[in-house]
Amino acid sequence: MSRQIFITQMDKERLQKLIDGAKEFEPGSKEYLRNLEQELNLAQVVASEKIPHDVITMNSKVLLRDLETEEEMIYTLVYPADADLAEYKISVLAPVGTAILGYREGEVIEWKVPDGLVHLKVAKILYQPEAAGDFDL
Repeated sequence: MSRQIFITQMDKERLQKLIDGAKEFEPGSKEYLRNLEQELNLAQVVASEKIPHDVITMNSKVLLRDLETEEEMIYTLVYPADADLAEYKISVLAPVGTAILGYREGEVIEWKVPDGLVHLKVAKILYQPEAAGDFDL
């Protein structure tokens, strides 16, 4: 299943540095890094000012709905240093973080979990830095 992934130039540069640093300083298998790097390589890079406002970018706050259970959850997608599950700030390096990056409002994400697949719908983007004019986050 192919979809158009959008990412800002700044997010792509920051995430690539994060991936490169993790590869260099953390030996071992890093499937999550390969997944994120694959997403970055497929992404259409867009200037921060031109990113569609319905795309999940770094530091976006999103409302996700589990299509099986109808449970709703709100997460903010952040860099690893800012991750805090108690505040629902999820790292882009967490599997669900990597999974949601670049998705658009209304799209359905298939997320692999040990028990199979979870289908999450991007119900609403509650905050996107670029839409709010915050281009330096």
